[in-house]
This record gives sequence, structure tokens and C-alpha cells, in this order.
Amino acid sequence: MGDEGVKNEAMEIMSLFQVLPRLVVFDLDYTLWPFYCECRSKREMPSLYPHAKGILYALKDKGANLAIASRSPTPDIANTFLDKLEIKPMFVAQEIFSSWTHKTEHFQRINRRTGIPYNEMLFFDDEDRNIEAVSKMGVTSILVRNGVNLGALRQGLTKFTQNLDSLERNKQRWKNFSRKSSSSERDQS
Repeated sequence: MGDEGVKNEAMEIMSLFQVLPRLVVFDLDYTLWPFYCECRSKREMPSLYPHAKGILYALKDKGANLAIASRSPTPDIANTFLDKLEIKPMFVAQEIFSSWTHKTEHFQRINRRTGIPYNEMLFFDDEDRNIEAVSKMGVTSILVRNGVNLGALRQGLTKFTQNLDSLERNKQRWKNFSRKSSSSERDQS
């Protein structure tokens, strides 16, 4: 299935969900492409995982913003590869730098740059520790084993919807609790 076929399939998957994330964030190494860029040369022509480009185009067409959060020690190579793959302009934020913070600093910068709340973001990464840390910030996070693909997209959108539903239920419970508390305080006075 080529990029256009993947894009069409991704569009179909997204049409099953009422609400989509406002921002979808991707790691680079072993998430969008099958290698560590620090082990490559700028002169090489990189390649993406088979479904990656079609998914990126589908998300853009559906109005989602895209961003990159990569802990690469070679941001120059990563940026060169993004240019060569002709996908760099698709991303509203590109936080590519070496860090020991499990990507929390990357997400703080993305949040400041875009103004998009963490609970309206979806994140794909191949490392458990990044998934755990970023999930604690309120970002729906999906672990990918062999790069981002249509199955991971479906899983991510499903989990995003569940997290959003849970958040709404909790807001409603809090409103109900607040009303009951207020009325019982009035009754006591």
C-alpha cells in the first residue's frame, strides 16, 4: 500500500472518531524512521516507516497540528533528513535536542509554543520511559514497536477518546459534587 492508500485508510480510521487530538507529536528514531540518526550520515537518503508519510498527510488534511519531540544528540542530521524527506514544513513545533528528562522538557516547550493543552495531544514513541513520563503530564501516549502504522493510529485515537471521555466524566462529577457541597452549606446556615 503506497502513501496515498495509507492516507485514505488513515482518513477512514479518523472518520470513526468524533473528536481528534489538536496536536499529534512524534518521536523520530524508530518511530517515524527505522534507525538512529546519530548512526547515519547527512549525505544518506533516509526513509520513513511504510505507513508514516500517509498518516502524516491524513492528520494534516483532518486539521491536526503535528510536532516532533526527539532526544537526538544530532539535531543537524535529523533536520537534514526531515528536509530530504520533504516533511519538515508539516510540523508546527520541532523540539529536537539531547536531554535526560524523558521528553518532559520537549513537551513543555511544545506547549508554550502552541498553547495546546497536554490533554489535547497524542504522542507516539518507541521508548517506555518516554511514554510513562509524558503520560503523567496528561498527554495520551502510545508505544510503537515497529514504527508508527495504521494500527498504532487506531490505538492512539481510541485511547485519546477514552481519556477525553474520562476527563469529561470527572469534570461532571466535580460539578455535581460542588453543587451538592454548596447546597448543603446553605442548608446548614
